[in-house]
Amino acid sequence: MPSYFLPFMFAIDNPVLQRELISNLRAPRAFLLMLVYQIALAAVVLIAYPRDTKIDLSRESASAQRLVDFFFVGQFAIASLMAPSFTAGAISGEKERKTYEMLLASPLRPVVIVSGKLIAALAHLVVLVSGSLPIIMLCLPLGGVSIYELLAAYLGLLSAIFLFGSISMYCSSYFKRTSSSLVVSYVLILPILIVGVVAWLILARQGDLRLLLTVTLVPAVCSAVSFVLLAITARRLLYPPDVGSQGSEVIDLDQEQVEAVGLVIQRDQFPDNLFAPPRRKTLMDDNANPVYDKEMHAELFSQGTLMLRLVIQLSMVLAIPLMAMLLFIFPDRASYYVGYVLVFNILAAPVFTAGSITSERERQTLDLLLTTTISSWQIMWGKLLAGYRVSFVLTAFLMFPLLLSFLNPELFRNWRAMLIFLAICVMSSVFNAVLALFLSTLLRKTSTAMMMSYVVLLVLYCLPIAIYFLFWSFTPESIGDEGQLAMQRVEELRYLGIASPLMAADSTPMTEVSSGTGTAEAKKGALPLVGGYFIVTIVMTSILLLINTWLFRERWRLTGRG
Repeated sequence: MPSYFLPFMFAIDNPVLQRELISNLRAPRAFLLMLVYQIALAAVVLIAYPRDTKIDLSRESASAQRLVDFFFVGQFAIASLMAPSFTAGAISGEKERKTYEMLLASPLRPVVIVSGKLIAALAHLVVLVSGSLPIIMLCLPLGGVSIYELLAAYLGLLSAIFLFGSISMYCSSYFKRTSSSLVVSYVLILPILIVGVVAWLILARQGDLRLLLTVTLVPAVCSAVSFVLLAITARRLLYPPDVGSQGSEVIDLDQEQVEAVGLVIQRDQFPDNLFAPPRRKTLMDDNANPVYDKEMHAELFSQGTLMLRLVIQLSMVLAIPLMAMLLFIFPDRASYYVGYVLVFNILAAPVFTAGSITSERERQTLDLLLTTTISSWQIMWGKLLAGYRVSFVLTAFLMFPLLLSFLNPELFRNWRAMLIFLAICVMSSVFNAVLALFLSTLLRKTSTAMMMSYVVLLVLYCLPIAIYFLFWSFTPESIGDEGQLAMQRVEELRYLGIASPLMAADSTPMTEVSSGTGTAEAKKGALPLVGGYFIVTIVMTSILLLINTWLFRERWRLTGRG
């Protein structure tokens, strides 16, 4: 077949694409997700839309520009979060279902398989983004934004979606478990998300330059990187170096250590043995928890340490410049670095805990585990502590710069605030792990438990911040008592995020500090909100632990159902 017919073959005569589209787009969740997405976008426009009976186009142009920026930044963030969830399991899911070898034995070319899975995975996300176009068109009559800027923004957004999907597909070909490919995809996409948002907001006042870059540079770079990643993925699919007979994964841990590039984890040395202890070669102690011991020494790291090495290296590469900027050059913005640590733990904690119980179900070993002499208390705490230990140690690597920041005299004077930041990170990591274990107990699939963990954490942590920022950005400025009353009502919305560690970190009061731009004003913050966060989080964590204990002791032990 001539090469110029290949794009048509990918789109028309591709059985992988047809099968994936039918199974994905016809599912009830596709229509529910579209409904929720459209309602959320419509609510944003309704809240920010001017309520004046007469609209002065010249006066409202700034509001329209802020609305469009907020609209596209939000969609860009949503795309960066949703693209891996659709694509990260494209190939690793075949390995988990033991159908990877059958896929390799089919007469389909690897490039056809990869393109079919990518297009089918991103089709739903593209439909969601395209469906928002009629809503954003309502902002055009306000002035300040042209149709060309809107179309250019959509072009850049679709290019970013293609890049995010290609990154996730590339990661999916390197890991056997979807959870591993998902977290590595998020860690790779997070720097792109930060750079994209910052660049979009910085260039807001230079509309012509932003328009030119969005139409030319962004699509070219995204397409070039994406095609390279997909070509590597297709070649790896044709010649898989880690797949043996019957689709089983072949990993030689000793050989992996020898061939490792960059960071090498020495599982018998400190501090690596804190999160990746070596396999046990001696008998357990009499009072040891066998579930915890099995998870730490065998289960969590049975597939090698590639995912751990990538997560540590990528997170530290991003943490070093953020630490320099936010803890030493601009210490008044230390809470932003805390936000980065919290986001990392949000991504990492469900990976090691959301599969605690669902993995037993998927392997059909839950009944065997429940019929042992191991108590339900030992099972639950063994699973929880094993997953929490790994995620917390990885997060602690990023928390360590907060201790180094005491070398900065400006932050040393704010030692109380720094201790509060550390406490927020610890409390958040505990709740994230407990929530993931709770959802793993309720649900049957690891992928479902992990995605539900991400959804709940995003709604609980980020939605209140988005609501507060939306009202704060589009509250009309006025002078006098009326203006002060309006801003006071907006500030009261901060308490919607009383369960959000991100809001608690931003509300932590700090004294006056000097930064690269001069002396910053004292950050008053909202100490009652910080205290309320700790109280609410402790209560929610306790409730989830009590429910989980009941599920283990009453539901399964008495009924015998796994």
